[in-house]
Amino acid sequence: MIDDFGTRLLAWFDIHGRKHLPWQRSPSPYRVWVSEIMLQQTQVGTVIDYFERFMARFPTVNMLAAASEDEVLHLWTGLGYYARARNLHKTAQRLTREYNAEFPQTVEQLIDLPGIGRSTAGAIVAIACGGRATILDGNVKRVLARCFGVEGWPGQTQVAAELWQIAETLTPHSRVNDYTQAIMDLGATLCTRSKPNCDACPFNAECVARKTGQTSELPGKKPSRKIPVRQTCMLLIENQAGEFLLQKRPSTGLWGGLWSFPEVALEQLEQTALADAPNKPPLVAPFRHTFTHFHLDITPIHVTYAQIDALAGLPGLDNIAAGQSAVHEAGSSWYDTRAPQAIGLTRPVTRIFQQLAAPPDRSR
Repeated sequence: MIDDFGTRLLAWFDIHGRKHLPWQRSPSPYRVWVSEIMLQQTQVGTVIDYFERFMARFPTVNMLAAASEDEVLHLWTGLGYYARARNLHKTAQRLTREYNAEFPQTVEQLIDLPGIGRSTAGAIVAIACGGRATILDGNVKRVLARCFGVEGWPGQTQVAAELWQIAETLTPHSRVNDYTQAIMDLGATLCTRSKPNCDACPFNAECVARKTGQTSELPGKKPSRKIPVRQTCMLLIENQAGEFLLQKRPSTGLWGGLWSFPEVALEQLEQTALADAPNKPPLVAPFRHTFTHFHLDITPIHVTYAQIDALAGLPGLDNIAAGQSAVHEAGSSWYDTRAPQAIGLTRPVTRIFQQLAAPPDRSR
């Protein structure tokens, strides 16, 4: 262990650390919490604009709790990992209901709330509440694994336990808020995933990874496995007004709570009259959307107003019949891209709408 680790890290931070990120201004538990959730698996540069918009709309826990899920997901659209947004909303509601809109002051109480893990709870306590608590996010794992030569993938229980023990031992009893920000900054700005700037690191003389030439091997990689591929057809159902049909997905599972195009399997589509429609260039070309655990190959199928009656018999689409100008089924809505609704859209939907905004000649 490096005896003066905290002292040297703070000396580096005082000169080189980031001190002007939006969530560092008036670091309340609420602002720290939202930023930490947004920063999970997402780069700082991407998060800044989302954080600013989120805080402008929901400056307090009470306002977030009172919002609709659709509005929360709308502000999250494009940031990905939407369970984070749903858990933010649920936690805000619990805070107002059980804690008078105040944050608990201990790690143990915080991790009882939806979406708050041990590291996020530690960040809230250390940065915003003035308590001594430890964090272990992705940046910190990388710093500690390299500096102290911890081998193996941090997702493994034994490796994670070793890293937590080191992190706990190193966490100081004073300036914990600055130390917490400092060790995250070290990983984000110097001890980066690729091409780390070891020469500028305050621990370059002791770092095991640097001395042994293992900076590209530490921390260990997640064991590779073949990612499965799934297929779906997304129906771009367009009415006479040029609006597209969207359906709200179940609150749990893939794209939970977001709005997306109706989906059918290719086999189901082949049983409809659409299978016999004249072959013409697609409105939007097929594309692949990749999740953490699988690839999804998407084939967008344009269904014009004149073809709507061909959808009879497809699951969830029986209520769509030629001549209808509105959708009466709960969880379905016509979406006008010229006057967008404040709802959360899946990434494939936003991608398709972006392509439609500057489409090829649709008269062909």
